[in-house]
Amino acid sequence: MKKQTVGVIGGGAAGFFGAIAAANPHTQVTLYEAGPECLAKVRISGGGRCNVTHHCFEPAQLVQNYPRGGKALRGAFSRFQPKDTIAWYQQRGVKLKTEADGRMFPITDDSATIVDCLMKEALRAGVTIKTRMPVKQITKTNSGFLLGSKQGDVTCDRILLATGSSPQGHRMAKSLGHTIEPPVPSLFTFTIKDAALRQLSGLSMNPTEVKLKLPGQKKPLTQIGPVLITHWGLSGPAVLKLSAWGARALYDQGYQGTVLINWLPQLSQDEVRAMLQTARSEGNKRAIANYNPTSAPKRLWTYFVQRAQIDPQTQWTTLSKKAINKLTQELSQGEYPVQGKGIFKDEFVTCGGIRLKEVNFKAMESQVCPGLFLAGEILDIDGITGGFNFQSAWTTGWLAGQGIKSLLAT
Repeated sequence: MKKQTVGVIGGGAAGFFGAIAAANPHTQVTLYEAGPECLAKVRISGGGRCNVTHHCFEPAQLVQNYPRGGKALRGAFSRFQPKDTIAWYQQRGVKLKTEADGRMFPITDDSATIVDCLMKEALRAGVTIKTRMPVKQITKTNSGFLLGSKQGDVTCDRILLATGSSPQGHRMAKSLGHTIEPPVPSLFTFTIKDAALRQLSGLSMNPTEVKLKLPGQKKPLTQIGPVLITHWGLSGPAVLKLSAWGARALYDQGYQGTVLINWLPQLSQDEVRAMLQTARSEGNKRAIANYNPTSAPKRLWTYFVQRAQIDPQTQWTTLSKKAINKLTQELSQGEYPVQGKGIFKDEFVTCGGIRLKEVNFKAMESQVCPGLFLAGEILDIDGITGGFNFQSAWTTGWLAGQGIKSLLAT
């Protein structure tokens, strides 16, 4: 009996997971990777530690971390979710640990642990891996597919397309009948052209409440969490989450908008004002810079004082009601114009990709091209930072592999 052939295009997280899940003794699975090595993004993710998934085991709660794709993933996560990811790796000798913010990493703190596990498992399952073999086009035939590459044409019974946000992958999907939502960056930092702020690079506050106001938008987007000051402006989890939820709107506005930061969200504006008034009565003749009643680092406190147009050497006892109101405003609702975007370390996440209505999420099979399966970031799915993007890759890859296996068995 002739073996069924499966071509997996893309050697990233979703491609590997799908190839492993599809493999069986009656099927020849071949993985094609355009680059010189597979799993390059896995290797550099999480600062080289690989944020494998997130410690969130309720699908209804899990999907709330996906600005795009949450609704489609709801059923998918009921079939393969972080618990299953943890068990999958544990069964193969890789233990994961949970950090305080819910992110999960291998206990080795080394992404090579994940890369080695996936490589070993793929080879054990009989997957053939071909690197430096970019697939240039896919043609649907009566019996399956024809893959075109510089090394020649290859026939396959089934295809798993898992090329991430690659334009080439989008072109191939489009040639097979799919609609592509235009890709735009999703996780990025905010450029703030404030020289005094940038000089505080490395300082952070946690928690903060950050709001993003965009022209024409009725309601600002809001996130609560840590903010990190950088050489180019603002970063940290609260800012990155805002960048994900506002990705399309920010792109449309040329990455121009206004960020409002409540640096002390645990206090109401009236409570902040009362705290400053108490400081005025207790501060005596001390300079404002030398008596900081907030939880902010001293240098950041001095920045707030100067931003409120108060001389840091002013004595607390001489501080006017107007000055207290201005300082209250800076602490509770400081305005920072966003004038562009930066990048977020080694995370390369985009929103956009194959329109989700064109995919059957039970098996990750195309609804417009039977026999074509899809997984990972080629889909219009993206999560916030914290292991959610890898989880959607593991889930869609596993479901696609199971779907291929099930189809070939019939």
